[in-house]
Amino acid sequence: MNATVNAIANPSENMTANLQKEINLLKVDLEQKDLLVQQLSEELFRLVKGNTAFLPNAEVHEQHSEEMRCLAEKLALVENQLVLSQALIQDRDREALELRHTIQEMSDRNRMLEQVVQELPNIYRAKFAERIVPIKQKIEALQKENRQLHIELQSLSFRLSGRTRRPTAQQRLELPRVMPALG
Repeated sequence: MNATVNAIANPSENMTANLQKEINLLKVDLEQKDLLVQQLSEELFRLVKGNTAFLPNAEVHEQHSEEMRCLAEKLALVENQLVLSQALIQDRDREALELRHTIQEMSDRNRMLEQVVQELPNIYRAKFAERIVPIKQKIEALQKENRQLHIELQSLSFRLSGRTRRPTAQQRLELPRVMPALG
């Protein structure tokens, strides 16, 4: 994700560097403009004083006016580019902030899910232990009943064997097999 944030940031850095170059060029143009304004001011001042010997040449005046117009147009274009670039940078900054927020939310959710996954074995063991208790109780009860029945059967068998010494094949009792204890 850091690569995405850096990729978003790099164009704005490049754009900022380009804008800085253009601003420097405009500063040079502005200095030239200021110089021309100063020269024009001096010329106007001389004209106002009535010194006609220093009247500017119409061709030079036209050239200066054209240069001023070109500089003003360049300045307006660069100002428009600057406004657009600032808007783009603000959009990118907002997008980067939204991405950071999304990353934070996803990281928090990921941590929560990892914690849940780590707790799952304990939860399953606890649920299994809860469910196995009634089954174990039932088995113990059945085994206890089975032992009791086995004891009663042995007692009955012993009493019957005392009455008849040699039982016939029809009189023999088959004893049920005892279930081994589940541990």
